[in-house]
Amino acid sequence: MRDDLKAVAEAWLSEDPDPDTRAELTKLLEAEDTDELADRFSGTLEFGTAGLRGAVGAGPNRMNRVVVIRAAAGLAAYLKAKGLTDGPVLIGYDARHKSDVFAQDTAAVMRGAGLDAVLLDRPAPTPVVAFGIGHLRAVAGVVVTASHNPPQDNGYKVYLGDGSQIVPPADAEIAAAIAAVGPLADVPRGDDWQTAGDDLLNAYLDRIAELVPADAPRELNVAYTPLHGVGRTLAEAAVARAGFAVPQVVASQADPDPDFPTVSFPNPEEPGAIDAALELARSIDADLAVANDPDADRCAVAVPDAAADGGWRMLRGDELGSLLGEFLLPGSRGVAACSIVSSSLLGKIAASYGVRYVETLTGFKWIGRVPELVFGYEEALGYCVDPTAVKDKDGVSTLVRVLQLAAQAKAAGRTLVDLLDDLAVKYGLHATDQLSARVEDVALIAQAMERLRATPPQALGAYAVERIDDLSQGSASLPPTDGLRYTLSDGARVVVRPSGTEPKLKCYLEVVVPVTTDVTAARTQAAEALAAIKTDLAAAAGI
Repeated sequence: MRDDLKAVAEAWLSEDPDPDTRAELTKLLEAEDTDELADRFSGTLEFGTAGLRGAVGAGPNRMNRVVVIRAAAGLAAYLKAKGLTDGPVLIGYDARHKSDVFAQDTAAVMRGAGLDAVLLDRPAPTPVVAFGIGHLRAVAGVVVTASHNPPQDNGYKVYLGDGSQIVPPADAEIAAAIAAVGPLADVPRGDDWQTAGDDLLNAYLDRIAELVPADAPRELNVAYTPLHGVGRTLAEAAVARAGFAVPQVVASQADPDPDFPTVSFPNPEEPGAIDAALELARSIDADLAVANDPDADRCAVAVPDAAADGGWRMLRGDELGSLLGEFLLPGSRGVAACSIVSSSLLGKIAASYGVRYVETLTGFKWIGRVPELVFGYEEALGYCVDPTAVKDKDGVSTLVRVLQLAAQAKAAGRTLVDLLDDLAVKYGLHATDQLSARVEDVALIAQAMERLRATPPQALGAYAVERIDDLSQGSASLPPTDGLRYTLSDGARVVVRPSGTEPKLKCYLEVVVPVTTDVTAARTQAAEALAAIKTDLAAAAGI
């Protein structure tokens, strides 16, 4: 073993306050596992707009107490340097491995730095913190969560006092403050933080209940899964408080479990993730199946569809976003927003109701801070249906809004599929799909982006490439980001970008097919067009 690697690992070991990661690192040193040690100590988890995210384990390139304490100390230093001290830092956490410990460490560091800290007294959905920042007039918020990442991961998400996630330059300034933190022993810590519990949760639930008018229809039969996450308790309470019958819950996924034993990936977008919910829905003849991801900031919806395998299908994020837009925007005054990788249909819906519309970069760190926002979404199942209260995606309030929409349709003898057909006739069928490549070696993602820039495709499927925007150059309306946007003929488009949270290259596809009366034929045509684009794009990117 290299002497320098051993010395760095031993120095880390001497600082680590966690007996679990100390034991883990001791075993690696005793085994002289150079490759594993090199991976853990070759760099540090990078603090960015998504905060921190990585596998739990020993070393600076993992999520652990040393990394979290340093991150909290850096955040505290940033807040003090900016004079953001007139209020508490609100700290929440999910039920993943070490989440509660990381949250307590954060509260301890904030108190040691002389800042007020309020720690949630139980695991809770991420949007509770986004709501609580405004409710408690906090100067910042932290959520310890890795959302829908694999079980071995955890993360550290930061909000500032406006209730939205951080964006540049705050991320770089916080990262610099973290890098300036000295020895862990010199980081002061206190134990006199405050806690928040029922009062905050009840305020959040009351706000959601107010979204549904007293005279709205409420007859609906629903199957629900929290996917082993923290959503169940508040989702059930929110639904009941809004006047709906409590959904039937998938028993095998009802309780928080950091190992997510029944799914390969705890992400409702992943194939198979909501199979148990669909099975329950079929068995109870449900009107809907709904799912939250593990930290309940996303909401997935599946509907009966005779044309689908098994008689049910999950709505794409863009489909639900468009349904919610058509439902929420009439009579609204303000702005509708979605990310550049989401469907262009929301812009047409907004225009039809005289609502202003803007596109943002991917992520609710951008959508949530749009001035005068009345509704925003991104195709990855994230929806902001009450931005005055929660400037972030919120799977719990979205679930309630979906039940309101579905119950209203049911009372009129209709379904969400019928409403989608209405949208297709009114605006044209906007069909979207995704080509996603998960890689072991992240260098392959950069190579694919380089290949697309060096040899741009002239056509994708049956569509000519009319324009290519390299998003890394930025524009008057969008900050720079690593991505490529292809404007195709006939209103089609493709956006390609690396994922910000997972080792994936993501490609977002959309085609627009005019509809007269035969929506089924248009859907078949769109599916064929999307498949052809996928084939050509995969070849062009080499994935």
